[in-house]
Amino acid sequence: MFSITHVAVIGAGTMGSGIAQVFAQAGYAVSLIDVVREQLPRAMASIERGTKRLVEKGQLGQAEQEAILGRIVTASSVEEVRQARLVVEAIIEDAEAKVRLFATLDQLAPAEAILASNTSSVSITRLAAATRRPERVVGMHFINPAPVMRLVEVIRGLTTSDETHQAIMELARGLGKTPVSVSDMPGFVLNRLLIPMINEACYLLMEGVASREDIDTVMKLGANHPMGPLALADLVGLDTCLAIMEVLQREMGEDKYRPCLLLRKMVAAGYLGRKSGRGFYTYP
Repeated sequence: MFSITHVAVIGAGTMGSGIAQVFAQAGYAVSLIDVVREQLPRAMASIERGTKRLVEKGQLGQAEQEAILGRIVTASSVEEVRQARLVVEAIIEDAEAKVRLFATLDQLAPAEAILASNTSSVSITRLAAATRRPERVVGMHFINPAPVMRLVEVIRGLTTSDETHQAIMELARGLGKTPVSVSDMPGFVLNRLLIPMINEACYLLMEGVASREDIDTVMKLGANHPMGPLALADLVGLDTCLAIMEVLQREMGEDKYRPCLLLRKMVAAGYLGRKSGRGFYTYP
């Protein structure tokens, strides 16, 4: 497998900026791309804050922080992927949007480049089918916050080659992560377990079984979770939770994956969690 030195990250939201930071900290040159120009300075500000905290904790030196920031360049055109040997897609959790993007990336990225998706639930096999290099398409699911969380689910589509799979497993280890190989099934492992739990917490709240605080307290004290499911939903993003539940319901065809009506209403109202300032809780 060729050497990967330049990585392009598509999408400069919470996940994209975190993934860019992870690669830059590991010494890679990173192109952080978002068609919404206004998102790029926000993403860089987020990365600067994240690395500054590491400096304050003594985990990075000032010069190291500056070097990390210097490895990241921003762009508003996907044309920037022409120089990358690995492209990581981190756009909204919308299957059609991802399929269109992968078809475009296939046209622009070097023929030997690996195209990876940070999708939480969309089929890697489906994304691969939109390209002429299905053997080089793979899932690389980082967990929010990407610079902190050690897990990376490496999702192998039906057509992903052994070489591509192994390259991404080794790459993830080099990033200081723990990669877990997962088959291409809806929700993979983490979100097939986690998001239905969040959805059930929404039902408990909607039915008046307990307050939001008490639901979260039960799971923190009773299951030793670091945060409750409703607070976690706010961190993940309620729109993302809803999108994953819709994929699970559609692909698995089982009623147990039906999204809670309260979740649908909150997303419709724009209550998306931390990123919008209001979800199950309110954020300054």
